[in-house]
Amino acid sequence: MDWTGDNEMHVQLMKKIDILNFITNFRKAPNDIKTHGQILAHLGADHEPAINHMLEELKQARVIREVELQGQKAFQVVSR
Repeated sequence: MDWTGDNEMHVQLMKKIDILNFITNFRKAPNDIKTHGQILAHLGADHEPAINHMLEELKQARVIREVELQGQKAFQVVSR
């Protein structure tokens, strides 16, 4: 049985969760904002194309919004 596709989807889902958890601490700082550079530094700049794709998916799903922080592209989790 080939688990490659399921495993890749699971890893991708975990990384989206990693992005969300890094952007905000839901209990202590629910409105926190992280720059694109901070996200890359935390998750690994060598995965930048995959991270950018995941950020776009999260923006399209309206889970995060793109904002500006000190002149840099940044992201904030949308409060629901």
